[in-house]
Amino acid sequence: MAELGAGGAVCHASGFAEHGPDGAELQRCLVAAAGDMALIGPNCIGGLDYLDGAALWPDQHGGTRVDRGVGVITQSGNIGQNITMQRRSLPVARLVTLGNAALTGVAELMEAMLADPRITAIGLHLEGIDDVAALSRAALRALRRGVPVVVLKSGTSELGAQANLSHTSSLAGSDVLCDALFRRTGMARVHRVETFVEVLKFLHVHGALDGGAIASASCSGGEAALVADLAERSGLELPEFPAGTGARLRDLLGERVAVANPLDYHTYIWGDLPAQTACFTALFGAGFDCHLLLVDFPRDDRCSAGPWSTAVDAFVAAQRSAGGAGCAVSALPEGLPEPVRLRLLAEGIAPMQGLSDCLAAIRAAVRIGAAQREVGSVRPLEVPAMPTGAARQLDEAAGKRALAGYGLAVPDGRVVDADGAAAAAAALGPPVVVKAVSAELAHKSDAGGVRLGLTGAQQVTDAVAGMAALGDRFLVERMVDDAVAELIVGVRRDPRFGLALTVGAGGVLVELVRDSATLLLPATRAEVLDALRGLRIWPLLAGFRGPAADVDAVVEAIAAIGRYAAANAGLLELDVNPLLARTHGAVAVDVLVREVEEVR
Repeated sequence: MAELGAGGAVCHASGFAEHGPDGAELQRCLVAAAGDMALIGPNCIGGLDYLDGAALWPDQHGGTRVDRGVGVITQSGNIGQNITMQRRSLPVARLVTLGNAALTGVAELMEAMLADPRITAIGLHLEGIDDVAALSRAALRALRRGVPVVVLKSGTSELGAQANLSHTSSLAGSDVLCDALFRRTGMARVHRVETFVEVLKFLHVHGALDGGAIASASCSGGEAALVADLAERSGLELPEFPAGTGARLRDLLGERVAVANPLDYHTYIWGDLPAQTACFTALFGAGFDCHLLLVDFPRDDRCSAGPWSTAVDAFVAAQRSAGGAGCAVSALPEGLPEPVRLRLLAEGIAPMQGLSDCLAAIRAAVRIGAAQREVGSVRPLEVPAMPTGAARQLDEAAGKRALAGYGLAVPDGRVVDADGAAAAAAALGPPVVVKAVSAELAHKSDAGGVRLGLTGAQQVTDAVAGMAALGDRFLVERMVDDAVAELIVGVRRDPRFGLALTVGAGGVLVELVRDSATLLLPATRAEVLDALRGLRIWPLLAGFRGPAADVDAVVEAIAAIGRYAAANAGLLELDVNPLLARTHGAVAVDVLVREVEEVR
């Protein structure tokens, strides 16, 4: 087909790289034959274009033509087909199933969708990420163009990763690193297909939001309480109504209705179109980032929907009059009939099915909005090739010297033999720490290679004698014992993601509390600070029941570690554990560095 001048092809057939070495060789031949031609697949169900009317698709599908809508790219044919069959009124504009993505991948298809102004948002279902750098560039371009991106990624569990590998040739990488990529590039991650659809629907209607202040109205105290609980868990705000809004609602609803946000407007105005319109107009007048109407329609085969339709009519009229982002949301997915959903979409109101998913959508829109505002400071990832050659581990003293050269503070210390230990301790002044120095010792404490709090010459001499079996060189350091908190700062080089920096609770708490955050390098100081603020131990750093840590010094120490990692092309991994956060300054008291000795 490439020789005939075709612009592209879809290969539905399986039996390629997902089926072992012979299939991989067949796939290489397919790619070679395609040349510069776009190729979807192999091992895929194809693509659907509901904008221009084209179906390279060998099976049934449930979509209809649209003038504008979301683009969906999925590595699963069945999930793609299921999305075409959804009964949630999500306007799907284009849908492509990738299969093995042997030639044309996620990034290239994102770029193509971003070139079409009729695409309002992009949804990615990923089983793995083959080209991290290309995906980061496409995601940042989407941010700059104001096109929100939502990601549903499987493979978070060990079994899920195995299932991905058995299904396609995509590699399911570290989920922590995927999360770091999504945060960095402003892609909102979800974990369920139904949430994926609802978030895309909200973003299709409203796009990103400036903030997370919401107002909610329902004819039920129970629903109002549920909104309050779920909004708090979602990190959204339900602020008090402005004074004018509160006064207007009290006049409209009467003294027996307690005016609060979320609002239970009671049944006194139920079925009264003018009164409900006035109530909802006041609600929109609060000027919050999003305004919710909770409404579940009754079964149309047994009940009359008249008063519920009146509530929707009033909400539509209020939104037309006052403006602002609005959602009609049902507690149960089946609570909004299709004709109602289609009408709401036409009016620019998001018809959301399921309260939890609605709030998740609003939260995603807030995060994407924040990322869009900060996109100018974010650089796309460039993933250098993994260094090759013999790996070595630096001893602690050498590792500290290397990092100190990039601005990391380390304790004052001396490397000595057994005979010089006592004199070094005396010169430093008590208390001191004595450690065995050896590139073979990754965990010195477990081997008895660390003694703390030594105050006299005899204690130092005895400590050195006790470590004689571990080597003949010793690090004597002035002990730092005034930490507000202990942190771990680690850097790992991943073959697909490049350098990843992890910060978290350090010392003996590392494996006990598992409180950490991971960033992809290079990272800005603002990103490092946000990562620290997201830790469970942040209150300790901020001064919970005691003095606060010198957070600026902690951020600078982490930045110094990042500078060293970026400059060391042979670095494989490093750990600073603990980094002591003090009231004045931050000090690295233990360091482990593994690197390739000679990068080739």
